[in-house]
Amino acid sequence: MKNLLIKFTYAANKLQHIALLFLRLILAYGFWGPAKTKWADINSVAEWFGSMGIPAPAFNAYLAASTEMAGVFLLILGLGTRIISIPLIITMLVAIKTVHWQNGFSAGDNGYEIPLYYMLMLFVLLSFGAGKISVDYLIKRKTLA
Repeated sequence: MKNLLIKFTYAANKLQHIALLFLRLILAYGFWGPAKTKWADINSVAEWFGSMGIPAPAFNAYLAASTEMAGVFLLILGLGTRIISIPLIITMLVAIKTVHWQNGFSAGDNGYEIPLYYMLMLFVLLSFGAGKISVDYLIKRKTLA
């Protein structure tokens, strides 16, 4: 039984890098729609931010849209994954506080469920990095060689 557990653990550990790749790709896909929508009509986003009392609404609209769009490409490539995770987590915290919290948990009611899941996934990437299937790994391998 112990041997079987050791073999299973070894095999499961081999899947970590694929899991981190899938996590990055799912997050990139999740940020793509909102980023594209924000950039399609950034002035409306700034007005909306202003109506919610967000300070410097135009600046913050550009900041949110830029962070999300940069996140899409960096997560796909696995480049600067730990770094981009931080502003994306902050973006999700702001989204939860300003838009989703008052609607409760359920995603069906525009609650904070989805941004919370994104934050948890981003925290995994912040903690573990992008994995071996990433530009981050190639850079790390090259600098250590």
